[in-house]
Amino acid sequence: MTANPRNISVLVVAPDALARELLMEALDRYESFTVTASAATADEALDALRTSDPDVVLMSANLAEGSLSGLNALRQIRESFATVRTIVLIDSAERHLVVDAFRAGARGVFCLSQSNFKSLCRCVEQVHAGQIWANSEELSDVLEALSKPAPMRVVNADGLHLLTRREEDVVRLLATGMQNRDIAVELKLSEHTVKNYLFHIFEKLGVSSRVELVLYAVSNTQKLQAAAVNREKTAAKRTPAPGFSAA
Repeated sequence: MTANPRNISVLVVAPDALARELLMEALDRYESFTVTASAATADEALDALRTSDPDVVLMSANLAEGSLSGLNALRQIRESFATVRTIVLIDSAERHLVVDAFRAGARGVFCLSQSNFKSLCRCVEQVHAGQIWANSEELSDVLEALSKPAPMRVVNADGLHLLTRREEDVVRLLATGMQNRDIAVELKLSEHTVKNYLFHIFEKLGVSSRVELVLYAVSNTQKLQAAAVNREKTAAKRTPAPGFSAA
């Protein structure tokens, strides 16, 4: 009889050697997981990602480099390993930690002091399946942080727009907490048109719910703003000075 396949590979990144080993052993005993590597620092984590190719990274918010260094590492991972899904392990569900984790690119946050190992396994499975892991209070914190979001500029790796300007407007208003009816009034559209916009946005970005869309906006805010600034600089360079015509 063939053993059950271990179809979710996990990289564990935590500063404490004993805690890291215990977590690895516990995960490796769970039939759905196999731990491919471990790391204590950001550099070790990046090296492990290149050699072990994990599906999910369990990343402590604090690494050997210091407090919140895990979030800096997460930003590097997001830039270089876009397909890897990361869960940030936090000791307490402080608002700024939760919001910053999603801004850095996390697909889930897991509070070690408030949950058990079974919940952690469920978290890994859900994130691996493409879902977002956060409780209602954490989601509220994220939504509050987006109460005055910057204009959305959603681009792909080549800097090409994925959403139209009108779709970006819909995302921006949705992130403030507006319902379809409110968005329709604000943009002078019908509710049916707003629903159609949301359908196309979900399809383009690969999300399946309003919550996932908002979290996508949070985790990509810095990258999207940078892309927008770069495009504006490029456009400015191409604009001929007054009194001159372009060649």
